[in-house]
Amino acid sequence: MLKHRGFPGRLAGTDFQFTIRRSNAKGITPITVRERYADRRPADRRADAGFMAALWEHFGEEPFERGNLDAGRISWLFGREVIAAEDPFDAESYEAMLVINISRARASFPDVFDQ
Repeated sequence: MLKHRGFPGRLAGTDFQFTIRRSNAKGITPITVRERYADRRPADRRADAGFMAALWEHFGEEPFERGNLDAGRISWLFGREVIAAEDPFDAESYEAMLVINISRARASFPDVFDQ
């Protein structure tokens, strides 16, 4: 499992996790599409924006390996702002390649890209 050095482990001042420390011996948590409803808590929205900002700062437009990025946090963005960069896509692989869908990410998180 690739560890993304320099990537924040969590959203500062919260328990919202961005990375995992080690691979899961019981099985890899798959990346899924999670629906973000309009009534999500503000803290959850900040975590999504913080994670997107970290992805953008760390990887930019380039495809990146899932590695030690938290599957749960990716899943909140997957299928919209973060998409598979390979076909076929293995949602249960630490080597799975992802990429930021820049147009969708700019629309969803304008504050992240207007800095």
